[in-house]
Amino acid sequence: MTIIKTAESVCEGHPDKLCDQISDAILDEALSLDNQSRVACEVMITKGHVFIAGEITCNTKIGIRQVIRRVLESCGYDARKLKIHVHIQKQSKDIQDGVDIALEVREGSQHDELGAGDQGTVYGYATNETYDRLPMPLSYAHQLCQRLDSARWLGTIEGIHSDGKSQVSVEYKDGKPKRIAAIVISIQHDEAKNIDQLKQEVKSHVILPVVRQDLLDEDTLILINPSGRFVIGGPDADTGLTGRKIMVDTYGGLGAHGGGAFSGKDPTKVDRSGAYMARHIARQVIDENLAEKCEIAISYAIGKAEPVAISVNTFGTGKLSDDKLKEIILVSYDLSPKGIIDYLNLRYVKYQRTACYGHFNSSRFTWEQTAHKKLTKEGIINGDEAIIS
Repeated sequence: MTIIKTAESVCEGHPDKLCDQISDAILDEALSLDNQSRVACEVMITKGHVFIAGEITCNTKIGIRQVIRRVLESCGYDARKLKIHVHIQKQSKDIQDGVDIALEVREGSQHDELGAGDQGTVYGYATNETYDRLPMPLSYAHQLCQRLDSARWLGTIEGIHSDGKSQVSVEYKDGKPKRIAAIVISIQHDEAKNIDQLKQEVKSHVILPVVRQDLLDEDTLILINPSGRFVIGGPDADTGLTGRKIMVDTYGGLGAHGGGAFSGKDPTKVDRSGAYMARHIARQVIDENLAEKCEIAISYAIGKAEPVAISVNTFGTGKLSDDKLKEIILVSYDLSPKGIIDYLNLRYVKYQRTACYGHFNSSRFTWEQTAHKKLTKEGIINGDEAIIS
């Protein structure tokens, strides 16, 4: 059976990604001043204005306006042209109390535990079809946007700006990537930029160095700036919001998503930390060659430390049953918020780095590092299950 799967990514100057980066830069600043900070901040950016609202509890005053200006300038925008509006309050005491003292502590069954900062189900996904364990369309979409941004920084392509996006469609046969069906790239450019030259430069300096040549053929459709002129971009053209690129941030729509965005949230919010842990476990399964693809789902209740449910799905590709893998995972990991924060060292991550090109594509992130652990040694594999070598 042949099907086509498609995913997109965006450049660092895309308005939504600007908002994600600002939210995470403010989080980084808060955690650098007080690593117990509680942060939930949202950003909206439009022509001439940046709005930030949310809840921040930090024991030191944060220079929010300075952080915002720094991010805008680093992404190629003139911060002097945007008016900054700040509307921040402290975290609700009701939420704070539920997080600080978990339900299990209040009921006397555990000590020194954080409760989950919200309810919901988080998902982690990994596949062996790429080195970074992401679906191939998404992996290539991220790489193309990174390459576009690098071409602008280094001057490899002159006359382009920081707003842009990519999209990659991959043809799969019997579940395996066979060829690239289409590549779409849009990049903001100077008024005077020759469009034919731009198309040639993007193909030569961005697409061909990134994409495997054996995946391209004469039928691969390559579209560069298919709308034509793209001179007006960034916040001047589109309003941006924190958390509006959740598929770009995760699995491109090719893996499940619980609906919660990541950026601007401290690690007590399990829609972020729990999703990182679920991805870590799914990647661990793939890196140990226990399955070809794996999805982990973990459900939490606000104020409760331990998950209310966990499931494993290897889509029929597992060397062990999904139930056996679940058993191994439960004895190998502490899935409480405190356990996750400590295991992944989440109070000391530089979160702004996660806000472009996806949260799961860099070995710098602790949740992407699997070499230090081995499930098949820590889990219990016996009975009629195969021993994994």
